[in-house]
Amino acid sequence: MATIEDVAKLTGLSRTTISRVINNHPYVSEEKRKLVLEAMEKLGYVPNSSARSLRNQKTSILALFIPRITNPFFSELVEATEIAAAEHGYQLIICQTRYSPEKELNYMNLLKTKQVDGVILASIQNEWKKLKPFLQYGPIVLCNEFDDCANVPTVRLDQVYGGYIATKHLLEQGHTKIAYCSGGYRSNVAQSRETGFKKALAEYKLTFDERYAFRDAFHIADGKRVFHQMMELFERPTAVFTGSDEVAAGIISEALRCGYRIPEDLAVVGFDNQAITELTNPTITTVHQPVKQMAQKAVDIIVEKIQTKKYDVQEIYEFPLQLIVRASTIGNKLHGSEA
Repeated sequence: MATIEDVAKLTGLSRTTISRVINNHPYVSEEKRKLVLEAMEKLGYVPNSSARSLRNQKTSILALFIPRITNPFFSELVEATEIAAAEHGYQLIICQTRYSPEKELNYMNLLKTKQVDGVILASIQNEWKKLKPFLQYGPIVLCNEFDDCANVPTVRLDQVYGGYIATKHLLEQGHTKIAYCSGGYRSNVAQSRETGFKKALAEYKLTFDERYAFRDAFHIADGKRVFHQMMELFERPTAVFTGSDEVAAGIISEALRCGYRIPEDLAVVGFDNQAITELTNPTITTVHQPVKQMAQKAVDIIVEKIQTKKYDVQEIYEFPLQLIVRASTIGNKLHGSEA
């Protein structure tokens, strides 16, 4: 097992400098910090002094990785996961990556140093090949986000179907100029929804117009920005499918402020079925995701893997999605129907 002396020898730095890097001391140059971290990774050095004694012990703590706690979907997932974990006698810690690959890898060291018994990834910022080595230290379960290369259990939703039913609903209302608004394009969730979006268009003999694609939209403010970008187009879309209720609310808010009518001038579909969908005027048509069931299943699985120590088995658990039709796409004709 590698020691701090091994790291010092490999880097040519003193033990004091190595210790400062481990303890995040501010007075260490970025060059030396990077050198030490690379050496620790190469040697497999575990800085946590309690890691050896904990190696065969349980902490009864799980880690949940999310990109942004202020996103209502992830807030609900956090609450549901904490409740499920408590039922199994586990505590939950939240690791907010803020879409940073570096932060995600740093948090994965919690598993490596045995500070947590398992990790639930609700988002993925790195390629699976960078995360896979951590399986030697404990179980990883994917929940919401997915990667077909990952040889671990995955709790997911049929996002292709979600994108399909949302878009088909708009097509059924007579719209042919439909914009698509999503978060990070690198996300498999976002890509799958876009696949469903295109599938619905193809059934109506329509092609996907890249001018109507708006990506990297996550917040209400992004929705306001996207609205103006759509209105600047020569051929404006008459409807938009967004991957977030927050973004949908931002679009609606800005449209109304600028004198546009919803849905007469612009129909809007969100995603998640968060509380905000029933607080806006008009209320928002959206796609419901069974967050509580997903969280419960993810916790059940990871607890089982902790007990059996079978970490590298690919298992897929898929939950259905449901379209909730509200006023943002059909005006006053119908409220709160399910499709």
